[in-house]
Amino acid sequence: MPEAREYADYKRRLHLMLAIYVTGVVTVLALLAWAEQAGLSRFWLGPIFIFVSVMSYAAIGISRRTSEPEEYYVAGRRIPAMYNGMAAAADWMSAASFISLAGGLYLQGFSGSETQTGGLAYLLGWTGGFCLVALLVAPHLRRMNLHTVPDYFGERYGGRWPRIIAALSAVLCSFTYVVAQIYGIGLIASRLTGVQFEIGILLGLGGVLLCSFLGGMRAITWTQVAQYVVLLLAFLIPVSWLAYKQLGNPLAPLVYGSQVAKISELERKLAQDPAEREVAAIHLQRAREYERKLQNIPKALREDRAAAQARVRQLKAQEADSDLIVRANRALAALPKDEQIAREQWTRAMQENYDRARPLGGVPRHAQPFTGDPAGDEEARKTFSESRMNFLALMFCLMVGTAGLPHLLTRYYTTPTVSEARKSVAWSLFFIVLVYISVPALAVLVKFEVMNNLVGSSFDALPSWMAQWSRLDASLLSVEDVNGDRVLQWGEIRLAADMIMLATPELGGLPYVISGLVAAGGLAAALSTADGLLLTISNALVRDIYCHEIRPTVRPEHRVILSKFALLAVALVAAVVASLKPAEILPLVAASFSLAASAFVPAMVLGIFWRGATGPGAVAGMVVGLSLTICYMAINAPALRALLSLAPGPDLWFGIQPISAGVFGVPAGVVVTVLVSLLWRQKPVS
Repeated sequence: MPEAREYADYKRRLHLMLAIYVTGVVTVLALLAWAEQAGLSRFWLGPIFIFVSVMSYAAIGISRRTSEPEEYYVAGRRIPAMYNGMAAAADWMSAASFISLAGGLYLQGFSGSETQTGGLAYLLGWTGGFCLVALLVAPHLRRMNLHTVPDYFGERYGGRWPRIIAALSAVLCSFTYVVAQIYGIGLIASRLTGVQFEIGILLGLGGVLLCSFLGGMRAITWTQVAQYVVLLLAFLIPVSWLAYKQLGNPLAPLVYGSQVAKISELERKLAQDPAEREVAAIHLQRAREYERKLQNIPKALREDRAAAQARVRQLKAQEADSDLIVRANRALAALPKDEQIAREQWTRAMQENYDRARPLGGVPRHAQPFTGDPAGDEEARKTFSESRMNFLALMFCLMVGTAGLPHLLTRYYTTPTVSEARKSVAWSLFFIVLVYISVPALAVLVKFEVMNNLVGSSFDALPSWMAQWSRLDASLLSVEDVNGDRVLQWGEIRLAADMIMLATPELGGLPYVISGLVAAGGLAAALSTADGLLLTISNALVRDIYCHEIRPTVRPEHRVILSKFALLAVALVAAVVASLKPAEILPLVAASFSLAASAFVPAMVLGIFWRGATGPGAVAGMVVGLSLTICYMAINAPALRALLSLAPGPDLWFGIQPISAGVFGVPAGVVVTVLVSLLWRQKPVS
């Protein structure tokens, strides 16, 4: 009874602290809005936002520092369900959810195309995955009083190899995931402060380490609660504002449907516009030119280099403007250095131009059920079937992957009881739905804003924010007067998924303070997930591999110290990889779900519900499922295909895109685990 009263008092103190924090966030936002109206320069607003937000998280992280193993690994197992659900929601709503999900819906529509699965698959898959977590995994893992996911495989199956393979798999899928988060951190930090992308990564990385380095799970939990408050405000304020501007009602999820019909009408007009068709024809011509170059790369390289050198000589001979000469020299320097680089660049450019030569610049109609036509010719029926199959495959991978993500499952080790773990999953769903229900609305409202107000504008009157984003990274936003009419066509603007949410306030004409808030929300989403992922990787390397397999005699306090330094090292390596910009955020994150689904879920779920599952079966299932998934992704990666001189374009099974490779890995893992367990029931794994 005294313990129950003490725990109730503890929760009341937490409620009071949360109320004070929310009041503080709203107060700071109001003060910055007042300062902007009073004339504070935008040059200062961005750095102020990033400094205040990162320092507040750092203060929480430092105040919760600990060297106690139980506190560092599982926050003392005393986090109430509501707060654990809030932290899990922040951990879950990574840069992919906050920055890229609305962008995916903007570019791919509800169901997508035969090569790009629509954004609704992400919403349905990620949300549905929490049902699997609640029903199949979280309560059972919490009941075992574990510290990490590899702990489960070590306890359930015994022997070395189940734990080792689980730990290595946790490192692999978490590292892929954390690279995407640090990429998002660099993108936001560079946009807010104006520094280079690589320096922005280092600035954000400092925030990650301050949140997680000293306090482990104890510090991460409370910084994630604080970050959830910021990202919730940062998402709901602009989408509500945009809904009110367009429809006179701030309840975006309830009213955005009327804009879908207007977008469908605008899409029909754009598809028939002669200027749009002219732009598409030019893109088609460019694609065929790249295709011609790829047929004889050495000759095409010599011709391009000779033409570029002749252009520089001609401008110098004519004593042309220095700016023209500089640009000509840059064009010469930008030519591919060798045949391998040329093949990669030209293959990518060819595919991109072929896509942009399609109707609506290759963007699917927003409200179409699936690409193709089930009642059309053979090609249309095949396209429809592949589009629908990829939608279902991605949704499957995201759902099952959610049930296997180590950094997410570890969150449910921190609750006091199994019952609280179940409630915590329900709270997680509630806090996630608060944002997810508005994501389709935001995509629709932004697309209407672009189609109705931006397309058709004069190039001389384009807003300044477009030039700023283009200078930051041309792959995020590019605008080119393809047909030379000085009027912006839909096919002449390319927006990346990673910038749709971040540019929403400027696109909608909102005050710059809202742009700062949105960037701070994206930063909070990326930081919260990066914290949990880095802790998972460092714990897997130190606690599950080093301290179990190499030096079992390490004292618990020393394990915590080693975990902290491993976290630092992994963060630096991830920052280096993220600086190379390996891919957009959404594909990187989705790939980690396929990896987690294949590596963990078959052996984990079978181990929970089937006593016949054995260690050899688990090892075989994990290795086969994960290997199959990795191989399918790798063999369809454009860079690897170019390196191996394989035919351009993917080599797909049943038309399934590589992002959904887990749809092959998971069944293979289940079958192999069951068969090997039945055939090899007694012999232990050593």
